[in-house]
Amino acid sequence: MCRKYNIRFKKGLGQNLLLDDNINRIMVDAAALSEDDSVVEVGAGLGSLTKRIVHQAGNVLSVEIDGTFIPCLEEQFGEMQHVHLFRGDILNHSIEKLVDEFIPNGKSYKMLSNLPYYITTPILFEFLECPLFFERLVVMLQEEVGQRLVSPVNTADYGILTLAAQFYADVDIVHYVPASCFLPKPKVDSCIVRFRLLPGTRYPEVERKMLMKIIRTAFSQRRKTLRNSIVKPGVMGLSPELVADTMQTVGIDSSMRPQTLELDSFVNLTVALKKHLPKT
Repeated sequence: MCRKYNIRFKKGLGQNLLLDDNINRIMVDAAALSEDDSVVEVGAGLGSLTKRIVHQAGNVLSVEIDGTFIPCLEEQFGEMQHVHLFRGDILNHSIEKLVDEFIPNGKSYKMLSNLPYYITTPILFEFLECPLFFERLVVMLQEEVGQRLVSPVNTADYGILTLAAQFYADVDIVHYVPASCFLPKPKVDSCIVRFRLLPGTRYPEVERKMLMKIIRTAFSQRRKTLRNSIVKPGVMGLSPELVADTMQTVGIDSSMRPQTLELDSFVNLTVALKKHLPKT
């Protein structure tokens, strides 16, 4: 197929050909697809994952940034009425608008993707934060990123990415994929990660932007205690004394390091601190 369509894999786009079709089956199984599902696939490539999606989902929108793959995809799926191909960068388009144009009025939406390593996090959060609710995301990504997403509290990998993902979804690693499954062979191993999203968020009482600002501040120097990363410099324009008192009120010891706090604690601190901010 690559010879037929004169396709050359581009390192700058993070393109690698998955050689083991069993991995595609595992991804589709993890998505638990049915005819009620409308699926967005990011990075269709040669269409190996698409082949499995189209036989289980009610509607499919496959997005591919590289125009050299489009003729190959059109030959395979162009005649299928429930499959829609779109050439473009998903990060340069509104997901809501794309869905409304190509697969509107779906009963449930899911996303599957073999994500390029260099834009994994931006694409993930485009879908996690999308106003249109995606019930599940099943993605292949760098194993190191996968470990950070599911890392338990008080471990080296636990941090901003872990907490941000937990805010929106229950996350687990479904399968590990060695580098030998790809051509060209990448320098790192991969894994399949499943996000089972929560309607709304897990914590509707907290303002997400403020929560993430406090989490980022706390982890900006993760070896420092909360006293040194949040209290001394103050946060959100509040005085160090007020921040210290608020932490004590919600039961957080300022001598602890950020990686020892679960998401609940950061949420409680954010809600309590917001009460002291000027009303806007």
